Amino acid sequence: MSDTNRLDREFLRSALALASTSEVDHLLVISDSSIPPADLRGRKCRKKLVYAVTLEALGQDLLSKKEKAIVIPAYDYSRTERVKMAIVSALAQGLFKEGDAVLCLTGRIGRHIDTMMTMRIGGSLDDRVAIEGVKLGDEFNSQVVDALIQLALQIGQEGFEGHPIGTILTIGDHNAVMETSRQLTLNPFQGISESERNVLDPKIREAIKNFSVLDGAFVIREDGVVLAAGRYLSASDENVKIPLGLGARHAAAASITATTRCIALVVSQTSGAVRLFKEGNIVLELHQTARRT
Repeated sequence: MSDTNRLDREFLRSALALASTSEVDHLLVISDSSIPPADLRGRKCRKKLVYAVTLEALGQDLLSKKEKAIVIPAYDYSRTERVKMAIVSALAQGLFKEGDAVLCLTGRIGRHIDTMMTMRIGGSLDDRVAIEGVKLGDEFNSQVVDALIQLALQIGQEGFEGHPIGTILTIGDHNAVMETSRQLTLNPFQGISESERNVLDPKIREAIKNFSVLDGAFVIREDGVVLAAGRYLSASDENVKIPLGLGARHAAAASITATTRCIALVVSQTSGAVRLFKEGNIVLELHQTARRT
């Protein structure tokens, strides 16, 4: 056995031993390769094991063997993003709950496991955001919502080339949103295949950052496909009330969510704060601790 293989085996054994302790509630393995049965034999972590795979057929095969398994998109995420995506999926399927301690094992797609992380669900801002995302309703994809919340926070913090910017991202009920809005400028996402403009792809989230300098809103389908950027939201609802100090961008988001079944994320150009609107009301408000200048 080579030194590299020996190190990999020792790494896995150490991780499984740690996962077997009472301090760990779940062992989340994010890989398209199962842990060898011999390595799990007699270990208490066997009942804590949850697989996150990128292949639908593999997920179904694991479920048929009475294993716990979820399927996540196969985009080229960083290890940290892959862990977050898997945790959001597990939360949405009721496999984890707030307060659980999760030991996560992952690595590059198609490679051996080389990274271990521990997460306490609800113990950090990112985890609380993920929990909020899965409570919005079954019509919304929790992975999409969480990815967009994280993106909105990045836009609020980083701006564009050192300058603060604000924007609106609508999610869901896209037909109604398109009918009650109009294009202000050329739509940079028009003519691109749906598989190449999904917000679960890190490259598309980076593109949204760049296009956030455009006036108007992004219109995003429930499954994460970006339909348009630079849309003027013309919906108006006189019954909508927003807190004092919030401007036209927040009023537009409140109105569009009151008159359609979409939700909307607003990044404040003034403060970088991110607010999530549903049915005309703010349901989540996140403030930046620092902004890049």
